[in-house]
Amino acid sequence: MIFGRDPLANPEPLIRRVYAYCAYRLGDGAEAEDATSDTFERALRYRSSFDSRRGTPAAWLVGIARRAVDELLARRLTTLEELPEQEAPDHDPTLRLDLAHAVAQLDDRDRELVALRYGADMTARQIAEMLGLRTNAVEVALHRALNRLRAELVGEEPAEGTRKLRPKPTP
Repeated sequence: MIFGRDPLANPEPLIRRVYAYCAYRLGDGAEAEDATSDTFERALRYRSSFDSRRGTPAAWLVGIARRAVDELLARRLTTLEELPEQEAPDHDPTLRLDLAHAVAQLDDRDRELVALRYGADMTARQIAEMLGLRTNAVEVALHRALNRLRAELVGEEPAEGTRKLRPKPTP
């Protein structure tokens, strides 16, 4: 390994984190499992390119997972009749459906930020580094995304004042 330790030395927590991210973006089940498998297949193929100076193994894998999920979503052409049946969750199923519907109402950027923060369990700083943004911009964008999500859940109009995220200036 030229650039640091083996990023896959402790795979169990990484698998859980990558699957959680994929499930946030795709829903629990086969597609999230496929994206997770694809992520680790790519990671194994390119593990020698991991550079610990540029980030953690988890951030590296989530970056790979983002591409795997985006590719899967680009191929997805699901009609209502083709939707798979899902097992009933252990908790109130209407809450889960309401939340899934509310998340689906967010724009792509908001869904991505929520998935990175809560699915991949990344900090705002880690998200900022991955996306080339300022940490404060990510925190503000997450705050606004969560406000829009709350408003959708309670059936209100979200507060105005949405700004686009700007990448960090290059030195």
